[in-house]
Amino acid sequence: MKLARRLDHIEPFWVMECAKHASQIADSPACDPAAGGEPMIFLNIGEPDFTAPPPVLAAAETALRAGRTQYTPATGLGALRERIAAWYGTRFGLDIAPARIVVTAGASAALQLACLALFEEGDEVLMPDPSYPCNRHFVAATGAQARLLPSTPATRFQLDAATVAAHWTPATRGVLLASPSNPTGTSIAPAEMAAIAEVVRAKGGVTIVDEIYLGLGYDDAFSASALALGEDIVSINSFSKYFSMTGWRLGWMVLPPALVAPVERLAQNLYICASTLAQHAALACFEPASIAEYERRRGEFRRRRDFVVPALERIGLTVPVVPDGAFYAWADCSRHSTSSWDFCFSMMERAHVALTPGRDFGPAAAERFVRLSFANSMTELETAIARLQRELG
Repeated sequence: MKLARRLDHIEPFWVMECAKHASQIADSPACDPAAGGEPMIFLNIGEPDFTAPPPVLAAAETALRAGRTQYTPATGLGALRERIAAWYGTRFGLDIAPARIVVTAGASAALQLACLALFEEGDEVLMPDPSYPCNRHFVAATGAQARLLPSTPATRFQLDAATVAAHWTPATRGVLLASPSNPTGTSIAPAEMAAIAEVVRAKGGVTIVDEIYLGLGYDDAFSASALALGEDIVSINSFSKYFSMTGWRLGWMVLPPALVAPVERLAQNLYICASTLAQHAALACFEPASIAEYERRRGEFRRRRDFVVPALERIGLTVPVVPDGAFYAWADCSRHSTSSWDFCFSMMERAHVALTPGRDFGPAAAERFVRLSFANSMTELETAIARLQRELG
């Protein structure tokens, strides 16, 4: 069967390939407590160990029993768009019109819609290296090219305005950023984000910011949304991370007013609407009891970060920039191995701890860095660090 040429530009999702291997080891006698083994600890996947809180589950059950499962508008339930807009007001002090919000089938669908609406063959989009691999593949799927620009600890593993200006070419259509970032957990300072947006604006380009970890910020200096910079910013967000609804596949995007109708047209044709049941459940995310629980969980993630980062440093896995958001530590393993890929597979087999090698996130530092997700419980994190220390000395 002849495959479309666009697949030549879509690499495997190595995070998932590693997860397969970790699962195979987890099912072996080496990880069977009954056979004297130690269970695998999974610190490789970016999924909160918390699930949707009780008000959200209750809202889903109520909607299901009431038969509220019909299609919604492609842009989402009006009531949900209004509650998202109100959240921006209370959390970030922003006045976002509900009409600019489009509810999507996860942040992945939002990114796909944005890329399909804005990019085409011959375009290039500037992105930092490292960055989340699927983001560049959304760009590639449109026929455009994701141009990865190596970043360093000096820029918090992010692009800055000077780099964007220096690498802009006639083919450049815009930038796709993530703040806080996966895999580094680092954000772009508001002043630098404003400078980037000004460069892009002056060039006639578009600024897309993946803000799916925005709710999970731990430093007030980085707590602003890029939406504060004007209505021309495209912001992507999700119910998966801060709101603990990963498998519900629900996200949203905030668009310039002129882009809403084109994106709605694409959504109508590509998937009709996001899950109706998930949308009704998500209405309860913004209840005071739910927000209080989410804030408690944010505090717990911060506590885990404050344990993990110095613990990694003590065993020679240096974290050059302390993450200010999300739940990842981007650690340098070069003191222990010349290949992060080999290092991760070795730790799976010896320590029974699953980490993610840098290969997924871009070539610049793929062999030096690994990503650890501290979205697991403190007990599991403490055990994992002890095992890594046992093997690394």
